[in-house]
Amino acid sequence: MQTDLAPQPAATATALPARFYVEPAMADLDRRALFGRAWQWVAHVSQLRAAGDHVIANLAGLPVIAVRGSDAVIRVMHNVCRHRAGPIAQCDGLAAKSLRCRYHGWTYTLEGQLRSAPEMKGAQDFDVADVQLPQLAVKVWQGLVFAAVDAANAPDFDAFVAGIDARLGADRGLDAYGDHHRASYDIACNWKVYIDNYLEGYHVPHVHPGLNRLLDYRSYRTELSIWHSLQWSPLESDAALYGNGDALYYWLWPNTMLNILPGRLQTNTVVPLGVDHCRVIFDSYYAESDDSAKRDADLAFSDEVQHEDIGICEDVQRGMASGSYVPGRLNPLRETGVHHFHELLRAAYRGHAADAATGQAGGAVDARA
Repeated sequence: MQTDLAPQPAATATALPARFYVEPAMADLDRRALFGRAWQWVAHVSQLRAAGDHVIANLAGLPVIAVRGSDAVIRVMHNVCRHRAGPIAQCDGLAAKSLRCRYHGWTYTLEGQLRSAPEMKGAQDFDVADVQLPQLAVKVWQGLVFAAVDAANAPDFDAFVAGIDARLGADRGLDAYGDHHRASYDIACNWKVYIDNYLEGYHVPHVHPGLNRLLDYRSYRTELSIWHSLQWSPLESDAALYGNGDALYYWLWPNTMLNILPGRLQTNTVVPLGVDHCRVIFDSYYAESDDSAKRDADLAFSDEVQHEDIGICEDVQRGMASGSYVPGRLNPLRETGVHHFHELLRAAYRGHAADAATGQAGGAVDARA
């Protein structure tokens, strides 16, 4: 294990061994070592415009609800009733006056304070004022709402998004979008298989013929930062789809992706559902003035590309589980994003192992370790 987790220079790096994708214990390890110490995307502010607007999300097994309170503050709280773990909300909603558990009707304010509990007046030493939904740390950046379970051990948020504002510039800000559409796909692969696939354009000519026609593969580049990477390429498409411009594909540690094309923002999150299953959620946002025909064409094209990725990712998972796979060399030109991701994984696993050895609760991941 120590050998597998040693840092590897990009020029001679190999991929992670198969057991990091197939061993049952990895699901719990990833939740504790990675997701519990990370910033995870929850919603776009266009979904939380008014008091009581709320969005539910799954943060690697932790159900949460993002709510704009009566004080206009966006909070992210556990979507788990403090009574017997029922859901506070089971779907997104607008302009709620309160948050009512769907199990036994315990009702909370928009700020997460218990307000009423039916038929609990006879319970000794029970006071609704003592019950509050746990809250996560929240950051709103470029109109995107991020939350962290353990902000003290998560990356510094400014470092987490460093350089992206300047790269986008004033004309490509992400907060102006709306017109939300969601699509989700359950895939029979480990979440890391999907991230690996996202982080390289090496497979595009072989797996995505339609996408390959729009992108300039020869000009396809990957830029690395401490906590994120950017893949970009010149884009040439019919005006009825995107038109011409740049395609920007951002990945943010550990499982958030921002696909930014002319006229469209698409957030892409990968939720682990077990060691060999994940759910990939695409939330697409458009300029309010965009015509529906262009939006529908984009959604259809995105679905086509996604089904191509599903097929290859499930094939890779079967290969990982076959017993045949020995870690192969990474392409130092085309797979620098994969190497970057694997180095962050190795650092996180080393840090967790060190914490376990010393009996500590956990420290922040050091991407330079």
